[in-house]
Amino acid sequence: MSAIRLLVLGAVRLHGRAHGYQVRNDLESWGVHEWSNAKPGSIYHALKQMAKQGLLLAHDIAPSTVGGPPRTEYEVTEAGEAEYFKLLREALTAHDAKVDVLSAGIGFIVDLPRAEAVALLKERVAAMEQWRAEVARHWSPGADEDWGHIGEIMGMWVHTADSGARWTRGLIERLEAGAYVMAGEGDQWEGFRGEGEGGAVDAGSGGTGSEARSS
Repeated sequence: MSAIRLLVLGAVRLHGRAHGYQVRNDLESWGVHEWSNAKPGSIYHALKQMAKQGLLLAHDIAPSTVGGPPRTEYEVTEAGEAEYFKLLREALTAHDAKVDVLSAGIGFIVDLPRAEAVALLKERVAAMEQWRAEVARHWSPGADEDWGHIGEIMGMWVHTADSGARWTRGLIERLEAGAYVMAGEGDQWEGFRGEGEGGAVDAGSGGTGSEARSS
């Protein structure tokens, strides 16, 4: 799974309708160009590609008074909404998700109801624990074996699983204690949108996000 689709869909959805520069500006403010493949060229490519796939609806609007080509604004379609929540859930549950995919999932976790977010993260912890047990059982040297430096590989992955599970449990505890505004609890993106941009998704009423979650 690539993080770019989740990031771009989430950024467009945040505004309701957004043009490429808005999406790029939002994502760069999160530093995603440092920890993911969401570079300017790939952002614009993803917007056009997902419009062709029916996940985004493209609107050509009039150019500014100073001239220039028409600007294209994008809006998430019903199919795009379903794809967004599918990618978001996968990002939060996969024990082997790349760091950029997991980071994208955490970035948009507030678009889920609190109970669902906690449940998904608990699935991730369980999957990591199961994978760690398999590694320890089948891919760790026994007491009378010496794998040399190759044993360091599995040791690194066991350590990664342990630290990842520990961090995820901490996030679960914070969410269960009421951290952050989640979907259905108010405007979870207040302060993250540009001035005057209310967005098309009404977090309080559920909006299209609730419809996607029930699909």
